[in-house]
Amino acid sequence: MDPAAQDPAPATRFPVDSIEAWCVRYITSTRLADKVAPSPPPRTFAGGPALRLTGPGRPPEVALLPRAPKSIKPGALVRPGARADLLHRFWHHELQAAELFAWAILAFPETPEAFRRGLLAILLEEVGHMALYAREIERLGFAIGSFGVRDWFWARVQTVTSPLSFVALIGMGFESANLDHAPLFGEYLRAAGDESAARTEERIGLEEERHVAFAAEWFVKLSGGALDFEAWSGALPEPLTPLLFRGKQINRAGRERAGQPAAFVQALSDWQPAERI
Repeated sequence: MDPAAQDPAPATRFPVDSIEAWCVRYITSTRLADKVAPSPPPRTFAGGPALRLTGPGRPPEVALLPRAPKSIKPGALVRPGARADLLHRFWHHELQAAELFAWAILAFPETPEAFRRGLLAILLEEVGHMALYAREIERLGFAIGSFGVRDWFWARVQTVTSPLSFVALIGMGFESANLDHAPLFGEYLRAAGDESAARTEERIGLEEERHVAFAAEWFVKLSGGALDFEAWSGALPEPLTPLLFRGKQINRAGRERAGQPAAFVQALSDWQPAERI
């Protein structure tokens, strides 16, 4: 959905020099330059009522696909085009993450300012990750927009009902899964002979540990309890399950460095969907 269709001018709800107005502009912009190199955000929050945007603006360079593209097999990564396609998908994941941190700032103005400032800091780091992926894609002879994308993360966040469920879905969910995926895809890229792409993927995976640690800290603060597997899985928006948020190989060391207790990681590893009767 075009975000302009849900509110004629959502940014005008806030002072133009507020962080909230900046977040609205970032989400709704249809200029690629605004997505990949946004202006520095203002310093102050305006406060006010919650705003839940239902979709981002998409630059014309970024074509949306009607359905999920086929997965890229590790053996196909010997082809530069397949590597660029894979990295472009990861670039788009970072874009959606950046937009969704802005979304949460707007959706949950009642949360502590420290939480919202943390979201803003992570947003800017995701923009930096987009630049790293773009550099690798261009090195391979392609550009942002060479491949279609699907706004799958955006579709999922519409089921989020609270700051806790947002933290469970994004930080403890998608970003935690990336701690598993990044080392594995780094291995795949290295096996395909692309050391530069492998190092970039591994670097981003390590930097994401800070994001997951932020989520772990705030999951505890927002829930008022301990970080345990049952509490996290219970906070996930339905119908999502823990199966979606783990990789083929669980990065136990990375997850534990990011604040997930060993018992949590083991429970995630052991979890299986209920058998159908």
